[in-house]
Amino acid sequence: MESLSPFGPENSMPELMNPRSANLTIDAPLFPDGVRGSRKMVKARTARKKLKRIALAFPSGITFVERILTGVLEYAREKGGWSFVRIPERLDLSLDWLRDSESDGALIIITNEEAAESARSLPIPVVNLTAYLEVSDLPTVMVDQKETGRMAARHLLERRFTRFGYYGTTDMWYSRLRRASFVETIEARGGECRIFEVPSSLQSEQKGKRGQDTLEEWLLTMRPPVGIMASTDMRACMVADACAHLGLRIPEDVALIGVDNDPVCEFNNPPLSSVCRNDSQVGLRAAALLDYLMGGGSPPTEPVLIAPDRVICRLSTQTSAIEDARIAKTVAYIKRNIHRPFGVEELLEVAFMSRRCLEENFIKWIGIPAYTFINKCRVEQASHLLADPKRLSLTEIAALSGFRDLRRFRLVFRRIMGISPALYQRQNAQPLLLRNH
Repeated sequence: MESLSPFGPENSMPELMNPRSANLTIDAPLFPDGVRGSRKMVKARTARKKLKRIALAFPSGITFVERILTGVLEYAREKGGWSFVRIPERLDLSLDWLRDSESDGALIIITNEEAAESARSLPIPVVNLTAYLEVSDLPTVMVDQKETGRMAARHLLERRFTRFGYYGTTDMWYSRLRRASFVETIEARGGECRIFEVPSSLQSEQKGKRGQDTLEEWLLTMRPPVGIMASTDMRACMVADACAHLGLRIPEDVALIGVDNDPVCEFNNPPLSSVCRNDSQVGLRAAALLDYLMGGGSPPTEPVLIAPDRVICRLSTQTSAIEDARIAKTVAYIKRNIHRPFGVEELLEVAFMSRRCLEENFIKWIGIPAYTFINKCRVEQASHLLADPKRLSLTEIAALSGFRDLRRFRLVFRRIMGISPALYQRQNAQPLLLRNH
């Protein structure tokens, strides 16, 4: 298990227990200086035979929650001495049952102020797992929402869009954070962004048809091509439906990216790109923090932020905002065929241009020569495969990325990425248990 340091260098926090280390100590910096427990105290806690009862106060069956639970169970499995209590068939998020649960601590989800007040009055340590509501006075471990927005913005900016949109909710804290950083990143690069926010389904009484109509009205205010970020994958699906109704093509007219990497992304037409949240790490760090709090540690003064994993690029953003139809067609051809070997000569037939004309137009619209662009696309494909928990061999990855041989793959990858493919794989490929799929 990697060292758990979710707070970052600016917020030095006390040590938590790492279940895989001999002394059960997580690498600093995790908590504020001066509150660090002694090794004897940590060892004494682990020597106790009594099981700690951990209440899981959240509903089952929600994709990102189940991924968080994967991280929690990983921590508990390695540490030992934990048992869990959960109410079956419970769909609401009330925390009232925790008072009589005889638990030592609880992992919770706070969606409204009533739940927050209930959490504050509980006699046991709790850790909040989400950013539905801003609760600065309660221990919280969550995905870095601002970095999530920046990651989506960079993904669309790399596709050379200049016009953007953000679709989210007014009452969800995570949506406001994602929107702020998305817009900030876009505007810093000279782009313009139009925002459309609505009350979430937790608050809105607006009928579905009316909500979709207002979304379509907003889409019609933007001139294609445009890159849009939706606050979640479910919201992205709504944008996709509205585009289909309006006759807008994805990704040619609207490039679309959501957040969560929900399984629904694969079944959308076309499949949706999404920011993968890294929920298993949220669960892992939340369990470690709860363990520390149950041992008498002081709660952190700021939310623990876990960096999002990566963008899962699917067809909804596999495009470039290029006004020259021939170059746009050529770029689309490259991306569709990146899994097989080909060179610039093959592109001349696609673009119906001479070699010199093709290169001039690539530099004009893409900023780099066609040959360099092909290599960048191959390395991008390889990077995704190298990060896959299935850990394909380098020879397999080279072939699936269109490189003719392993030597060429290593050379090009190192030149563009600055490290070898093998090192990149070791740094980025996580075990299946800890990777969001």
